[in-house]
Amino acid sequence: MMELKEAMEKRHSVRQYKDMAIEEETAARLREEIERCNEESGMHFQLVTDEPKAFDCMMARYGRFSGVSNYIALVGKKSKDFDERCGYYGERIVLEAQRLGLHTCWAAISYSKTPGAFEVGKDEKLALVIAVGYGRNKGLVRKSKSVEEVSNAGESTPAWFREGVEAALMAPTAMNQQKFYFTYNEDGTVSAKAGAGFYTKMDLGIAKYHFRVKSGSRL
Repeated sequence: MMELKEAMEKRHSVRQYKDMAIEEETAARLREEIERCNEESGMHFQLVTDEPKAFDCMMARYGRFSGVSNYIALVGKKSKDFDERCGYYGERIVLEAQRLGLHTCWAAISYSKTPGAFEVGKDEKLALVIAVGYGRNKGLVRKSKSVEEVSNAGESTPAWFREGVEAALMAPTAMNQQKFYFTYNEDGTVSAKAGAGFYTKMDLGIAKYHFRVKSGSRL
């Protein structure tokens, strides 16, 4: 399989999927990664397969989704950092799916909830879902902000910090807003914060995972 860094570079949002079931071995490996993320994060993410109803609705068609019959439900207990954890661990699963030869797309509103398709326990909530499967295309490269617009990277900051920010800019964000900011501090640590807007805390979690994969640094 490709390395995580390669998966980051090749992953693009895909909305149109082939009418193909995910191969059994591939689905098993994806579930294993989901379980590892759940154990580490305390979340309750679930892979839903062969379930086309969620994306058979007006909002899905408006969002130009088609052929989606598999998705990952991001479910977990409500907490202060719920959105950020959804983003961080959701993107970890997304990149694993890419490594396994699958395509994905984060879907915040372009779907409908299908009763019984996944579990939402007491004190839990569904954040959103991630479409997954074999895409009809590989997605498109989108416009991006510059490193300087989203960080204090400069001549006085180390190369690994800039590389981490560059990776963060590859991360998917709601409406491609990229409302996050990474700061290299005088003591050599890194901090990051989300801007104002819809799903920005989740976007920050996604960007943080990209940053850590590329830079090797922990925020």
